[in-house]
Amino acid sequence: MGETVCGGSKAIREVRELEVKRENRWYREWYMYLGTALILCSAALYFLHYLIFRDAHHIFIYLLGDLAFMPIEVLLVTVIVHRLLEVREKRVRMEKLNMVIGAFFSEMGMQLLGHFAEFDARCREIRECLQAGPDWGEEDFRRALSRVEGHECEIAGREDLLDEIRLFLLAKREFLLSLLENPALLEHETFTDLLWSVFHLTEELKYRDILSNLPEMDMEHLCMDIARAYRLLIREWLVYLEHLKKDYPYLYSLALRMNPLGEGPSPLVR
Repeated sequence: MGETVCGGSKAIREVRELEVKRENRWYREWYMYLGTALILCSAALYFLHYLIFRDAHHIFIYLLGDLAFMPIEVLLVTVIVHRLLEVREKRVRMEKLNMVIGAFFSEMGMQLLGHFAEFDARCREIRECLQAGPDWGEEDFRRALSRVEGHECEIAGREDLLDEIRLFLLAKREFLLSLLENPALLEHETFTDLLWSVFHLTEELKYRDILSNLPEMDMEHLCMDIARAYRLLIREWLVYLEHLKKDYPYLYSLALRMNPLGEGPSPLVR
């Protein structure tokens, strides 16, 4: 089943890459045609100027002046202006993507973090890193991110928790599919990997009607799937909290109060 899901993910990515290549090839051909047409148009106008005024000296003076200014024009327009527009466009795309990530954590990400933490016998070692404070700064998030990325989780195969997380993930399956269909996710590879790992775990649990008395190797396989999704989730959780702290402090306050690893998560302000 794992190979089937991974194969489907690879096939979808290959199709998207092929579409991007075709679009890029069309743009390159269009630029070539446009460039050729503009050069021919310029040559025709210079020739018309010569036919009317019969002054090649005047034409070459202005032609040389235009060529001398061209490097400066390239610097101003192509490099500086284009770069500024590109940065602004990327910022807008990332803002939209952060909205998608926010929807994920609001709908299921925070609850899923709580479920995964119950499987991790060593969660107490990083629990403090996942409980950001109201006065955390950039250095605090960098330090916490470094800690969780080096964390070796110890996932215990608890059948009682498998039933609970299975029901939760199946209830959110359609929501996961809607996120995976969002083309904006191509801008955020790590978050896409998180969604695919959670979706894979959902599919693994979906096809197991009975989760009690599983073979030892099968339980180990499920534990590996949980560990994969868990490691990606705790990283994205900290990145998401840092984004909220910088841009949306009121949402950051709510996320701290609803943190599933905190002491008594509650929306109430105390």
